[in-house]
Amino acid sequence: MLSAALPGLGQVYNKKYWKVPIIYAGLLTSVYYINNNNIKYKQYKDAYIIRMDNNPNTMDDYVGEYSNGDLLILKDFYRRNREISILCFVGTYILNIVDASVDAHLFDYDISDDISFHVYPTSTSDFNGFCLTLNL
Repeated sequence: MLSAALPGLGQVYNKKYWKVPIIYAGLLTSVYYINNNNIKYKQYKDAYIIRMDNNPNTMDDYVGEYSNGDLLILKDFYRRNREISILCFVGTYILNIVDASVDAHLFDYDISDDISFHVYPTSTSDFNGFCLTLNL
C-alpha cells in the first residue's frame, strides 16, 4: 500500500533501500521519454496540419526537408514511442508495487537449513486417546 501511495516507500518500509534509486531511475527515464516524444509528436503533427490547411501564408519548419508522407510517418513514430514510454512508466510503477508486496510477505520467512519434519504425540481434552500433531 505504501508503494502505491509513493513509489519506493514500500521498499524503504521493507528495508530494501538499494531498490529506491532503481525505481526512481526507471520512472524518471520514462517521464523524460514521454515528454521528449510528446514534444516531437506535436511538432510533426502541427507541421502536417499547417501543410494541409491550403493557406499559402502559413509555412511549417520542414518545407523542403520532409514530404507530407514523411511528416505522417514521423508523427505516427513519435506518437507510438510516447505510448510505449507511458506503458514503461506504468509497468515500472506496477513492478514497484508488486516488489514491495512480495518483499513484505517474505519479510519474516524462515530461510534456515533445518527442513526436518517433526511429529509429536499430544493429548487433547476432546479425545480419550492420543492425537498426532504435525509441526512444520
